[in-house]
Amino acid sequence: MALLSHLADEVSCLATQIEQSGGEVLRLVADVSKPEELLAAFDQVRERWGRLDVVFANAGVNGVWAPIDELSVEEWDSTLKINLCGTFLTLKFALPLLKVRGGSVIITSSVNGTRTFHNGGATAYACSKAGQVALAKMAALELSQHQIRVNVICPGWFDTRIEERTEKRHLDLVRQHTTYPEGPIPLTGEKPGQAKQAAKLALFLASDDSDHITGSEIYIDGAQSLQ
Repeated sequence: MALLSHLADEVSCLATQIEQSGGEVLRLVADVSKPEELLAAFDQVRERWGRLDVVFANAGVNGVWAPIDELSVEEWDSTLKINLCGTFLTLKFALPLLKVRGGSVIITSSVNGTRTFHNGGATAYACSKAGQVALAKMAALELSQHQIRVNVICPGWFDTRIEERTEKRHLDLVRQHTTYPEGPIPLTGEKPGQAKQAAKLALFLASDDSDHITGSEIYIDGAQSLQ
């Protein structure tokens, strides 16, 4: 298994857990928004194994949430560069390794920009997430001839630290019809999703149990985005 993050400590912590369970881990540190770093990381994968069976494109940020007229060009670019361009680069550089014998690509998108649009100020984030779904559908058809499947996970409110890393400005100026993510989830009430639930979905999409599924976005939000 190859683990990649822009934070070396993050890679080391998870890699140690996997190795203690008997797994083999290639530790990679790269910023998905920087092509040269990402390409160098995939070169290491090529040298170690010569192929890839599964790619999980999970890197992403909320970025800055602010009214459109207050959102700077640099803030817009930063969010799109990590979330959308980073996903494209991950897929692009992984393709030579995936084409060796086919495989599965899993992309983490969101309910934002795909099924819900009421989060005022989240324009850059929502556009990046919608773009990921379009990328997956285009790639699914194009890459089917190589037996490569491409699917998308769309989480709703999950118990993660991404909210702590989000800069929000003047959202009171942007009309919002509902409250998110604090609003009720039909399936679980006030209980958010857990990372292990998304991990189980990713594992299913990576496995042969989903070998006839491609070009699909799967919502994992307890029906919250249907309200």
